[in-house]
Amino acid sequence: MKHIRNFVIIAHVDHGKSTLADRFLEVTKTVEIRKMKDQYLDQLELERERGITIKMAPVRMRYEYKDNNYILNLIDTPGHSDFSYEVSRSLNAVEGAVLLVDATQGIQAQTLANHRIAKAAGLTIVGALNKVDFFKDVDGNINLDDERIHVLRKSLAELIGVTENEIHNISGKTGDGVQKLLEDVIEKVPPPKESIETFGRALVFDSFFDDHKGVIASVRMFDGEISGEDEILLIATNTYAKIKETGYFTPQLTALPATSKLTAGEIGYIATGIRDPEKIRIGDTVLVSKYAKDPEKLMLHGYKEAMPVVFVSFYPEESDNFELLSKGLQKLKLNDSALHIEPDQNEVLGRGFKVGFLGRLHFEITAERLRREFNVETVNTFPSVLYRVKKGLEWFTIVKPEELPNDYDEIWEPIIKLDIILPNEYLSSVIALQRAFRFSDLNTETIGDRVRLMTHMPLAELVSDFDDQLKSATKGMASFSYEVEEYKKADVVRVDILLSHELIPGLSRFLPKEIVLREARQMVGRLKEHLPRQQWTQPIQAQADGQILAREDIPALRKDVTGYLYGGDRTRKMKLWKKQQRGKKNLEARAQVQIAPEVFKELLKR
Repeated sequence: MKHIRNFVIIAHVDHGKSTLADRFLEVTKTVEIRKMKDQYLDQLELERERGITIKMAPVRMRYEYKDNNYILNLIDTPGHSDFSYEVSRSLNAVEGAVLLVDATQGIQAQTLANHRIAKAAGLTIVGALNKVDFFKDVDGNINLDDERIHVLRKSLAELIGVTENEIHNISGKTGDGVQKLLEDVIEKVPPPKESIETFGRALVFDSFFDDHKGVIASVRMFDGEISGEDEILLIATNTYAKIKETGYFTPQLTALPATSKLTAGEIGYIATGIRDPEKIRIGDTVLVSKYAKDPEKLMLHGYKEAMPVVFVSFYPEESDNFELLSKGLQKLKLNDSALHIEPDQNEVLGRGFKVGFLGRLHFEITAERLRREFNVETVNTFPSVLYRVKKGLEWFTIVKPEELPNDYDEIWEPIIKLDIILPNEYLSSVIALQRAFRFSDLNTETIGDRVRLMTHMPLAELVSDFDDQLKSATKGMASFSYEVEEYKKADVVRVDILLSHELIPGLSRFLPKEIVLREARQMVGRLKEHLPRQQWTQPIQAQADGQILAREDIPALRKDVTGYLYGGDRTRKMKLWKKQQRGKKNLEARAQVQIAPEVFKELLKR
């Protein structure tokens, strides 16, 4: 075990984690040069397109250093705040972390958040400045004496609690300084603690589904050994399974011979053969079944269950694809335990699922993966958050506005603690967003050449268009991280949309009172644009607290039923007009209010 090093790379989004991982693979010769490609560990096509890491990716590398052969288990992690749960899970499987900062952008919001999580996990942290190749002198050589690098090195050293000389200057693009950083990881990150237990025990930190091998669990071994011939117990679900295969991530799945073993301190995988995704839970403990006399006492410290903060209902565009949507969500949940899934029903769209996410990007990525990986086109409702409602002495939670009773007493909304890091020249522009996004308790501090703005904001504002507005106000130079902190009494109202005096399920929303009139007018205006005309007039109304806030009418289609008449008495025309009028009234009385799924989907776009 003394020659094993388990570590992660953590950083703000787009600071070069995946590129640094590529260089590590090259330095250790884990992947042949001819097979290398950018973002090698990012296996999803969506990750490559967006240039972000969505899923953690483990890899086992070998490296000779000072006449010793080392096993280096690296986990590349996401950088966006929506995927911070992925980061927290990976930290429980390692002893060290490389905290990477883009030298051209400086310390960002998620840099602070990831450092805080790693420090709380007790990891040894090695600091590195990436992209120093951008700083060149007149001769085209990298200028490590540049004042900006010096200021940033000092800030990062103070954050980690080390000297400036311990901060590495590297370039993931050119490879400069990468080998020295890797060797410093070997020197500073401690090996796994020696295990005194003989029973085979491991922590599940990730999982995914294979059509032939069933559920595959990514595990960190803590005690004893597990071989491909063992029977195991998954303690949390009390599930027994005969192992089909064990192996390592190299980074492809590399199977071990049946008699070989995963041993304490190692990171690898176990093919369980289990077909039911519900039997595997992230954070569960795998135990060799012959030691399962009192399994509850042998549970390893797992993870806090992820608490979803954004809720969106998914419905298949084609009702026949409901089962396909169900299977797709189940398989996504297998390697994304932060998803919270419940059955749902909509009068317009039929059967679907209410899904909880860790943020708006998490929702967008999941919807895109459903479309690409499972060929399911979906219709989604407005993103919502979890509200707490008081009625008499009773408290309960709701997500859908339709769930709010008419006789409630109070409604409370989640409030987030928001950290924004930005250049000083954009501070006034961001403060100008205070009213629109309901900031409160603004505080600032200086971090190097940047400003850190700390404030509180309703979570509902975050899932609207806060990200876009912040980028516009700072020309893309700001970053933010957040965490849900508390609930506060909210001054919001439920707005319902009525078509021909009937409520349309799925279009109801909670809106702050100060903007409710403006939003109500926009909603009925968009509905008028997209709904087809009928043989009768269709009134569209936005209603809140029993009052009509806005109204638009879709005029009836007109047909000249007297066009074939000419001359003669007007009485014949009057009879035809009255007959037409009676027919329209009968049609309107019998008609059911319906909105086609494609129109519904268009209405839900921002």
